[in-house]
Amino acid sequence: MAITVVGHPLAQQLLFQLRDVNTEPQRFRHLARQLSTILILEATKGMQMTKKEVQTPLTTVSAPCLAEGLAVIPVLRAGLAMLESSLQLFPDVAVGYVGLERDEKTAQASIYYQKLPGLTNRFCVLVDPMLATGGSASQALQILKDHGARHIAFASVIAAPEGIDRVQADHPDVPLYTAAVDDFLNDQKYIVPGLGDFGDRMYGTM
Repeated sequence: MAITVVGHPLAQQLLFQLRDVNTEPQRFRHLARQLSTILILEATKGMQMTKKEVQTPLTTVSAPCLAEGLAVIPVLRAGLAMLESSLQLFPDVAVGYVGLERDEKTAQASIYYQKLPGLTNRFCVLVDPMLATGGSASQALQILKDHGARHIAFASVIAAPEGIDRVQADHPDVPLYTAAVDDFLNDQKYIVPGLGDFGDRMYGTM
């Protein structure tokens, strides 16, 4: 699995503010949307292109355009923070959902909801802000593959080395795009230094 750490200065500044414990939920959501825009643009660089004739006000030209549709699948609930950017960038995007709930004691995730569009002929981007143990990401990626997805990218705000290793082992064909690879997971399986629980900070449920 190829790993791309998006080092754009704006991406890093947005992440800096997301990490700040004093960032309030409303501001946190705004920053998450902005950073997600950058990550989605990076993650969709691999979409297939073709050329078609188009009539301009002056002449006809053969110009590049998308050759495949896009599907974005957020992992509930935190992944919803990365969805709005996709809808704004790609108006024709198909949206699916995968709900995975992590047991705080075992750190194992169980599926409680899934709703997916047709994935066979679409470029698919799985979005989940925090790649921690990699268990949820690996399960979600397998669900997409089981539903016909063959061209997949994964986008996260922060990734832990343990999560990268897990996804790389289970899905070596899926490229990962993230704004940072942090140091490690603590005993509670939280990313360190991280930014806390993304969903709780986004929705003010801390």
